[in-house]
Amino acid sequence: MSFVKDYFRSPVAILGLILLLVIIAVALSANWFYPGNPLSLAGCPLQWPMDNPKFILGTDQVGRNIAAQIFHGARISLFIGLIATVISIVIGITVGAVSGFFGGFIDDMLMRITEAFQILPNFLLLLVAVAVFGSTIEIVVVSIGLVSWPPVARLTRAEFLSLRNQEFVQAGRTLGMTNFRLIFSEILPNALPPVIMYASVILSTAILMESALAFLNLSDPNVPSWGNLIGGGRTVLRAQWYVSAIPGLAILFTVLSVSLVGQGINDALNPRLKRR
Repeated sequence: MSFVKDYFRSPVAILGLILLLVIIAVALSANWFYPGNPLSLAGCPLQWPMDNPKFILGTDQVGRNIAAQIFHGARISLFIGLIATVISIVIGITVGAVSGFFGGFIDDMLMRITEAFQILPNFLLLLVAVAVFGSTIEIVVVSIGLVSWPPVARLTRAEFLSLRNQEFVQAGRTLGMTNFRLIFSEILPNALPPVIMYASVILSTAILMESALAFLNLSDPNVPSWGNLIGGGRTVLRAQWYVSAIPGLAILFTVLSVSLVGQGINDALNPRLKRR
């Protein structure tokens, strides 16, 4: 309850939560408002928003309903962000926890592997993965997760290095706890807050990465993602800019809401900020 009270003290955090809940509601109500395939042809191409009451957000360059793609695209974007975040968090926590707890040769080896992933930009690694394995939505999501874990590993390792010699860990060793139990039941719960806060960054970045892939025609064309809608609209960007602008605003508000929620969690969990 203390965390909830601290979170709702911030108007910015409340705004972010409201925006995020609206986006989740849009995703959950997609089939109710727009049943059927959102990628099917619905009317004449390139109708401007509100010109036809049937298409409140207009139609794209091939005559598909933009509103239907926005509603169903919310599901895809949230799916991409959540699954990619879970993958990167699991890998990063495992690598960082083992590295920070054991130290020595294991630490050196795992950190060299982590640095090898960080030598090249994440998006370049993502392009290589998509080029090699294909551009289905499953491969895109897994690839984003696999290129996003190094910062989580380094953050977890730093927390473990500061916690592994604390008194409660020494007490656990005295009681005969195994290393596995010490890592995952004693140290990890105390190391999680900064990782949880960073998860909002990964989720936002994952949505932006998929949008960038779609803009380059490298994402799955068979799903109604916001990135695909932006990528398709680039061919008519000068005359019918709304085709790309509307999903662009959807991505902006999603990333903004996740960032504000993450900042609110940071403020609620950070003991230094609580004293202010």
